[in-house]
Amino acid sequence: MGSIFITGGARSGKSRFAEKEALKRGGKVIYIATAQALDEEMAHRIRIHKKRRPDNWITVEEPRYLSIVLKKIRTDKSYDDFDTVLIDCMALLVSNWLPLEKAEDLKAWDDLRADLLDEVEAMVEEIEKMQQKFIIVSNEVGLGLVPEYPLGRLYRDILGEVNQIVAAAADQVLFMVSGLPMKLK
Repeated sequence: MGSIFITGGARSGKSRFAEKEALKRGGKVIYIATAQALDEEMAHRIRIHKKRRPDNWITVEEPRYLSIVLKKIRTDKSYDDFDTVLIDCMALLVSNWLPLEKAEDLKAWDDLRADLLDEVEAMVEEIEKMQQKFIIVSNEVGLGLVPEYPLGRLYRDILGEVNQIVAAAADQVLFMVSGLPMKLK
């Protein structure tokens, strides 16, 4: 698969490191962004990220269905000259799936978990069929306190499962601490 999975805590330098890795590889990059500008603070963060990207990178925004985007990239010849795909980030993808309006509906959680994990497996299957190298970013949220609220625990648990799926499929796994990568795999 030719892939690097980069995880770590908030503000640990994951995105900057991922961008530097993509630049080192040279060539053209497809940056798949899962963030949504749902408020001004997030819109500001997105603008900062966009400013850091070189002009020869293209950005594809997709908050939930990465497998569909990857299939399009794989089958559309206009993407053949792109060398690397950078996905930033799986943690936001998981939060985009959370049913905020049904935060107490445990049955909905089971269905959500199954659907999301199916989507992540489909994403990994698409990656394995592609010629491009991949850099995938996510947060590690399982090192701290157990969240106080059920929705926080659901998020932590599902993101942990998603990270395990992506890490198992990746060729290399790095854990970022204070801007420094530690090789796990």
